Amino acid sequence: MRVLRGRADSPDADRAATRDLFDSVGETGEPAVRVWAPGHQLAFGRRDTNSDGYEAAREAAREHGFPPIERSVGGRAVAYTETTRAFARVTPVEGVRTGLQERYDAMVADVVDALAAVGVDAHEGEPPESFCPGDHSVSADGKLAGIAQRVTKDAALTSGVLVVDDRDEIADVLSAVYPKLGVPFDPKSVGSVATAGGDTERVRDELESALVGDAEVDVERLS
Repeated sequence: MRVLRGRADSPDADRAATRDLFDSVGETGEPAVRVWAPGHQLAFGRRDTNSDGYEAAREAAREHGFPPIERSVGGRAVAYTETTRAFARVTPVEGVRTGLQERYDAMVADVVDALAAVGVDAHEGEPPESFCPGDHSVSADGKLAGIAQRVTKDAALTSGVLVVDDRDEIADVLSAVYPKLGVPFDPKSVGSVATAGGDTERVRDELESALVGDAEVDVERLS
């Protein structure tokens, strides 16, 4: 299994690194994992870009110190601080209609296991009016992670975001952004590994280990 570590020099280059990983799995059939810190930003989903309040939401993000970007995977807006971890597992597939729920179930289970390893008793599900609401989330005293998929005929990208710390900062910016998009949001629904009593220093390693499983790894590093 190919494991990519680190972050590229710019947000655009960083997103390109994940796209390249996705394309590589489709070409070679070798699965891949990446767990990284994208940096301070607010990522809007495709549904957000169609909202009448999208430009106002982007400005609200900027005013709170979160540069706005757009992402191709996932639903509604997600805020990242320097402590937030993104994660992705890319696997070869035999078609777009196979294995969707199995990949979701496996990723949720792996995130729950990684959180247990750092001392957080997490479970599948999310509180009402959470950020990026969806059917595949992980919670512990608030929503910690949301998971999405992108599938082509050759590969599936199962990915998500995990709130490790900075809960109040994330809740604050999303409280400004979500009303502009016309989406209900309760700031109390945001959780974090830190507020749940977990060891924040071990999150990246335990999450990568859970996503890799028993596979033999070939580690690559970005600058």
